[in-house]
Amino acid sequence: MTHADRLLDLARTRSVLRSKDLGPLGIPRQTLARLHRRGDLERVGRGLYVLAGADVTERHTLVTAARRVPHGVACLLSALRFHDLTTQAPFEVWFAIEGKARRPKQEAIPLRVVYMSGGAFTEGIETHELEGIEVRVFSAAKTVADCFKYRNRVGLGVAIEALKDYRWSPTFDADALWHFAQVCRVSTVMRPYLEAVV
Repeated sequence: MTHADRLLDLARTRSVLRSKDLGPLGIPRQTLARLHRRGDLERVGRGLYVLAGADVTERHTLVTAARRVPHGVACLLSALRFHDLTTQAPFEVWFAIEGKARRPKQEAIPLRVVYMSGGAFTEGIETHELEGIEVRVFSAAKTVADCFKYRNRVGLGVAIEALKDYRWSPTFDADALWHFAQVCRVSTVMRPYLEAVV
């Protein structure tokens, strides 16, 4: 099996390839460039490639962003959309990164970066496999609390809508929601809205 065959097999199992993933597999980066020139792979961002004509899911942009920012976590509007807790359709992918992390360069993927630190960044992370790639997303309860914390960015209406939708979702967990309200330091802000919907 040639390097090109191995790379194409890998592209079929992982929706987004990073050029730096090839070294440990013993595949030269030139193979990636050759397949791109040949039209077998499409470049979707700096160092990011997908199989040409691949059937991608609606969450493909989230997967691409996760490959672009592997140390980040999908948050706020993108996490709400992932958990089906909003009618919003953000054109940007919202990603949280740790307060001291370097901001990713803007490219083909429109990113909205949010800096978080401490428990607000490390707690409530779920890992989901999408298109063969592990994507880190904040849990539904953590995302609702984040929406209240960042209500000036996403809008109070979005936060209230998310809380109402979460209240009627099958995964609703009042204890988890209250825990994350305290982690995000918005328990005082959220209390009247919680009392109204619970």
